[in-house]
Amino acid sequence: MKVLVLGGQGMLGSDLVPIIGQHHEVVAPAMDEFDITNREMVRDKIMASPPSVVVNCAAYTQVDKAETDCEAAFAVNAFGAQNLAIACAEAGSALCYVSTDYIFDGTRRMSTPYDCAGPVNVYGMSKLAGERMIQWAMSRFYIIRTSWLYGWHGRNFVEAILERAAGSDDLRVVYDQVGAPTWSVSLSNAIARLIETDAYGIYHYTDDAGDGVSWYDFAVEILAQAGIAKNIRPVTTPEFPRPARRPANSTLDCTLIEMLGIRRDDWKHSLKRYIEGRKN
Repeated sequence: MKVLVLGGQGMLGSDLVPIIGQHHEVVAPAMDEFDITNREMVRDKIMASPPSVVVNCAAYTQVDKAETDCEAAFAVNAFGAQNLAIACAEAGSALCYVSTDYIFDGTRRMSTPYDCAGPVNVYGMSKLAGERMIQWAMSRFYIIRTSWLYGWHGRNFVEAILERAAGSDDLRVVYDQVGAPTWSVSLSNAIARLIETDAYGIYHYTDDAGDGVSWYDFAVEILAQAGIAKNIRPVTTPEFPRPARRPANSTLDCTLIEMLGIRRDDWKHSLKRYIEGRKN
């Protein structure tokens, strides 16, 4: 089948394109060639050569900046998704939208795809709006929510910790926010499997971290696997303030996607592969 991947040069898309390309025809235009915020452009390009599936990895992901850049976040994450959904519905293409744990308020031990949303920051609000735009406009969609994503082709928590460890002996990391670190290659494999099914709907996918780990736990494991001996001091969220609030518990229940036969990797194993690949 023909798959159109948008945001194919980003952290997730850079891994997703070659993985899907092993079995399918993939088209991955540059961002300046396919602006999802331009409704006329979106319709013209999709109708000119309708793909079987559009996978939208293009997103506004600057969580803190979104608090003061609300219009830009919604233009990409919400109205960009609406433009794609309308065009895909007309062309007969399915749409896969990558969403986030940040659509939840973080008060549950583990959020399922059926739980009510309640984002606590603008980024989460914009992604939830994108989900709803898609559901209102079409029926053949896959919404896949993930958490704490890191990958070789973009800025992420792993690289931030390694950089901080190289430049300072004073590392402070919050211990009262819990979630599941997820490697972009793991998520890419899951997306590639999901879009080969007709099991449309909303799914969660993260690497397997059980009931969740904290950012502090994640940082400790990063340095251990990288062979770096540094002391890390656990701090509370109020001690490490950020412009955007974060959910206290971002752990996602992935039972539904596992029922499709899509397995999840252990988060420590994924991190090991990431660190090894990074060294090479």
